[in-house]
Amino acid sequence: MINAFKFYKEEKFKETPIGKVPKDWEVIKLKGHVNIETGKRAKGGALDKGSIASIGGEHLDNEGNIRWNNMKFISEDFYKSLKHGKVKEGDILLVKDGATTGKVALVRNLKYERAAVNEHVFIIRSITNRLLNEFLFYFLFSRKGQIQIRTRFHGIIGGITKRDLETVLMPLPPLEEQKAIAHILSTVDRAIQKTNEIIEKVKRLKKGLMQELLTKGIGHKEFKDTEIGRIPKEWRVVKLKEVVLEAKPGFPCGKRDENGVIQLRMNSIDTEGWINPDAYVKVPPPKNVEEYLLKPGDILFNNTNSVDLIGKTAIFRGEFSKCVYSNHLTRMRVNPSKVIPEWILYVFIRKWHLGIFKAICHPHVHQAGINKGDLLNLKIPLPSLEEQEKIIRMILTIDKKLKAEIKKKEKLKRIKRALMDLLLTGRIRVKVN
Repeated sequence: MINAFKFYKEEKFKETPIGKVPKDWEVIKLKGHVNIETGKRAKGGALDKGSIASIGGEHLDNEGNIRWNNMKFISEDFYKSLKHGKVKEGDILLVKDGATTGKVALVRNLKYERAAVNEHVFIIRSITNRLLNEFLFYFLFSRKGQIQIRTRFHGIIGGITKRDLETVLMPLPPLEEQKAIAHILSTVDRAIQKTNEIIEKVKRLKKGLMQELLTKGIGHKEFKDTEIGRIPKEWRVVKLKEVVLEAKPGFPCGKRDENGVIQLRMNSIDTEGWINPDAYVKVPPPKNVEEYLLKPGDILFNNTNSVDLIGKTAIFRGEFSKCVYSNHLTRMRVNPSKVIPEWILYVFIRKWHLGIFKAICHPHVHQAGINKGDLLNLKIPLPSLEEQEKIIRMILTIDKKLKAEIKKKEKLKRIKRALMDLLLTGRIRVKVN
């Protein structure tokens, strides 16, 4: 279908309050072109079960979609009493207050037959046939749209009113061009969604494979009950301190230095055991920087984070030539005669899924911590090095597939950002052939 479009570079622009736009485009305020409404809170709060969805800010993801899992619900009587806030397919939803103010999503389909927003979310609908709702969504989702929304925030943690939103300025191409732009961007969105589905499928496969291999091993027929569960008879249960040579926390640093050393932090580790090479800061190197340099094969354990994220673990695989780590991470180096780093990694990922770290952490204000002593006293299953190697190879096969799909998704997201930047500003024009 994209082949049905003709692309060309625009040459004629005009200056407007939102920057240069093509001469034949308009710039409009949302007021008079959209209807903005919100819902309200049910007396006693939302329900955990039901058939009428209650959508709050927490149900909007970072990619412009609705998270239908962990949904809240409202009663039939409350839904019938609502004069505003009932959701339809094609609606734009925007978080109006709280920490995620400005987050926006398009209701592409309704998982539940009926749904309504709560008091923290706006519904935005075009009320003119000159403005396509899907085009409006992509503008509000874009970098330029988000900048306008954020400049209208009120309060310490942000909030935006209906009147604020109505003052947002946006470019208005001819309707047919709006349709073409929306179609192109939604095509990329569908590719991202398909990739998301593959990623979730591979994650479930990996989780199931770890459950099987890290508790039953390969080819075992006899098992024994232990303090960490049922494991093969030939395996041992050991404390972490019996198989690691070092467990060293990193150093804190609030300063930044563009010419400094790369420092990994708690958000540098994902929940699948990988380092995010885009999540780091550069800090002035301490005098004893050599003590904190990472080597390939080092295990990084997230010792401080929210209760839900504490315990994330990853292996440093040489993502950077020179790299250190913060005090929110603990570096572990294993005894290679007893254990392979990836064995510790996968055992810890499974413990994280089971909520073990959540259970043993020490809660603080807004965060939680696991101290070095508790970490080293953790008990883990230990097969022979030969069996560790076999199990790791099997899980790594799935891990590589997962990593490839995640990279594919990131590439698609970069393509989408580039297309939005070009098409929504009119620098590249599109015609229907």
